[in-house]
Amino acid sequence: MQRADSVSELRATVAEWRRAGLRVGLVPTMGNLHAGHFSLVSAARECCDRVVASVFVNPTQFGPNEDFSRYPRTLDADAQGLAGQGCDLLFAPAVEAMYPFGPGAATQVEVKGVTETLEGAFRPGHFAGVATVVLRLLNLVQPDVALFGRKDYQQLLTIRRLVTDLGLPITIVDVPTVREASGLAMSSRNQYLGADEREQAALIYATLQRMRAGIVDGEPVEAVERAATVALEAAGFRVDYVAVRQADDLAPAVAGRREGLIGLIAARLGTTRLIDNLAIDG
Repeated sequence: MQRADSVSELRATVAEWRRAGLRVGLVPTMGNLHAGHFSLVSAARECCDRVVASVFVNPTQFGPNEDFSRYPRTLDADAQGLAGQGCDLLFAPAVEAMYPFGPGAATQVEVKGVTETLEGAFRPGHFAGVATVVLRLLNLVQPDVALFGRKDYQQLLTIRRLVTDLGLPITIVDVPTVREASGLAMSSRNQYLGADEREQAALIYATLQRMRAGIVDGEPVEAVERAATVALEAAGFRVDYVAVRQADDLAPAVAGRREGLIGLIAARLGTTRLIDNLAIDG
């Protein structure tokens, strides 16, 4: 596996692939990689000739009271894991390479509509940071395909809208959430959890499953959301939101509709904030 730390190295390698007529895939990550990330690399290998994975902890998507400073950085282990998964190029830029004028002075991209609710309401500025860094990565790599996990569902919708709205010739591929045996969605932040908390955290996925069953059985959305919130709070979670929304745009679910919905949860357990979602099709 090759490694590029600078934009010039990245572009030189990708340009060489382009001259050979190869199809290029991009897997953007913030590092501290796990099986969920590696599933993206595997999916990229299936549809592309060459795979670029980026590792960059993006400062512009963290709020002032969030975990940017303690977010786990494990670049050597990440590089070893990516090489073992058949990644062709690791792009691991410094902040200066991604933001030449500094993060605070960077040109920002804002995606309207889908970003204002749920995560956007609880993490102001988060999606502007996500859209900005993803657009820059897409511009630097210019891949044919970029792959993202479904666990960060609102992020996935934001990136799809960004690519469509700006007319970028890139296919966005979403990859199913990888879960631990308990059902807990794999996340780099899971390592913040203690052993007891890790077991308890699996209740989020169990709650999503109960929400899906309730909607399929015809229960009103408000009742399903309320029951899920009560159950999580009784189990010791601090709930940011429990929601059933239209899957295509996160608009509120239409009364009586059971198809094309998604259940979403964000809740805190101790000092760790966890998110998950589950498709609902009645």
